[in-house]
Amino acid sequence: MANPRIFISSTCYDLSMVREQLRNFILSFGYEPVMSEYSDILYDPRIHTHTSCINEIPNVDMIILLVGSRFGGQAVPEALSTIDIDNLIKERFDTSVLEKPEKLSVTQLEVLKAIEYSIPVFAFVDENVMHDHFVYKKNKPLSNQIQYPSIEKQETAEYIFEFIDFLKHRNVGNNLIQFSKIEDIENHLRKQWASLFQRLLKDQRNSTTEHSQMFAISEQIEEIKTAVLSSIGNKDNRDVARGTIKYRRLVDFISKLNNQDVKFIYNTELSFDDFIKNVGIVQIENMPVSRGPLGRTALIKEDGTFYEFKFPKTFINRLADDWQSYIKLRPDVREVIYEAINDLDQHGLFLVRYRNEQYTEYIKQFNKTEKDDEEEEFNFSEEETTNSTPKTE
Repeated sequence: MANPRIFISSTCYDLSMVREQLRNFILSFGYEPVMSEYSDILYDPRIHTHTSCINEIPNVDMIILLVGSRFGGQAVPEALSTIDIDNLIKERFDTSVLEKPEKLSVTQLEVLKAIEYSIPVFAFVDENVMHDHFVYKKNKPLSNQIQYPSIEKQETAEYIFEFIDFLKHRNVGNNLIQFSKIEDIENHLRKQWASLFQRLLKDQRNSTTEHSQMFAISEQIEEIKTAVLSSIGNKDNRDVARGTIKYRRLVDFISKLNNQDVKFIYNTELSFDDFIKNVGIVQIENMPVSRGPLGRTALIKEDGTFYEFKFPKTFINRLADDWQSYIKLRPDVREVIYEAINDLDQHGLFLVRYRNEQYTEYIKQFNKTEKDDEEEEFNFSEEETTNSTPKTE
């Protein structure tokens, strides 16, 4: 029977006792800890040890990240080359830490590889480090003049704090937990793993019920489609009937974007990318969001205002496929399908809404909200902690 493999990612010297206790905690659940000091990683003699650590990440089920006082070893270029930095930059909101990838540590690369493979990361930050991180954020212009008591080597403080920011501003999985003792970590993991197991059981029940319901509905739809299509006398009418089912999402999408004469849609042979440019959209970006299981996409116009698409950018690829299929139809068939969908569905699917505000201003406001949330967290932390504020030199 396969057991969950849990990789403990951290610097070893300063966190050795925590790592050892975590190992026992993981074993008590019947799970398999993966730790470098126990030779749980294959150190292939043909490659660097940093690369061996990175190569192990796709083989695990989750990562426990511990952020302490040390930065750790700077990753060698060979290990860095295994990370798709460009893709991470595209998919993450705060990417300042990735602007100098050569400064990343091997521990940080382990986390980036996990993110690349959508492996869950449970991140824990020493409360003293987190306190100094708040000081760093509030005094960033003077950060190089401040001594941070929690950081062993002051020249590494920036890279540790910026990586914390990167983790906090991920689009998903951005929860960071402060800890002062191993019990803080154990209590959090115990509750989280129990909740995940409960959610798995619930989702499995719901999935079974939904699958049965969807199967019954699907059978009914197929019966209706068969009856309707069999009653249609010629091929063109059958194409229209199929099209009103197949292209509903596409028509809802393009009808919200196209401000021109709708006849353009009936006759164009433009590719989907060229169509997007033709309606005045110059940039498509994943929108930063604080809540929701799915991301959203901003389709930014030439004047800086934007359309908000309620699904991640990857979903637009599906619309592009539908578009390529749609424009292969004859113009008269396209017209009938387009009008039929609009007549049948007056309210649409609400995939897209126009936001008459500058996207740059939206980003600024989002940043401000995130910063305010951090300051609230900082103020709460100040009330709870007995740590003294670090002094400047």
